[in-house]
Amino acid sequence: MAAVSINPPRTGEIIKGKIITQERSALYVDLGAIGTGIVYGKEFYEVKDRLKDINEGDLISAKVVSLETENGYIELSVSGATRKLIWDELREKQETRGAVEIKVVGANKGGLMAKVGGLPAFLPVSQLASNHYPKVVGGDPDKILKELQKFVGTDLSVRILNLKPKTGEIILSEKMAEMEQREKLLKKYQTNQDIDGTITGIMEFGIFLRFDSDNVEGLVPVAQIPDSLKQNLSENFKIGNKISARIIEISNGKVFLSLKETSREE
Repeated sequence: MAAVSINPPRTGEIIKGKIITQERSALYVDLGAIGTGIVYGKEFYEVKDRLKDINEGDLISAKVVSLETENGYIELSVSGATRKLIWDELREKQETRGAVEIKVVGANKGGLMAKVGGLPAFLPVSQLASNHYPKVVGGDPDKILKELQKFVGTDLSVRILNLKPKTGEIILSEKMAEMEQREKLLKKYQTNQDIDGTITGIMEFGIFLRFDSDNVEGLVPVAQIPDSLKQNLSENFKIGNKISARIIEISNGKVFLSLKETSREE
């Protein structure tokens, strides 16, 4: 009977094995025909808390660090395997534009900080959904930061915008998902169509208006507002007011409107 050829694992490869035993300073893993693996030293102490709930016979994934230690074991890294598996999953999410659920853990003037699979990630202000974008008159950085800090502790659904495994950079986008949904919704609208909406933001360059019939937001540029009203937008318009407008352009997922009439509710 011919001998079965066993291909040895490669350094950096992710392999699976069954827990043999866990001692005070090392974890031993049965890797079948290729031998016995060991998690020890600094690596073991870094993941010790994560390994406390595993039992003999449990299956575990690990990355090959060295093919042979001085004692003949294959040195393994559990944290290295976890990191690689997370990056592989994120890469797949990026390619398929799949949704990723995150919890916001911090904020700075440039955007929101989050964790994805335990790895740090960043959601820039420019990639926030329109209903989350801080519409701050004058663009005061301190006021923008104050608005962004309100998201700390909240859950958001985002997409992967950019990945750089070498530097550990993970850039997220909430806008990508919104744009895909927006493009579908905008197919039922056309130029010169009248709509009713609610004011969601007031800026120097115009008024943001959310359509009452859909979760779509458009902009009434200041040039489309009568001179008698645009001199002091913050006094003549209030967030929550109802406005009737007409679609003048739909371009690249953006809607531009002209003002028909206003109702400045007190």
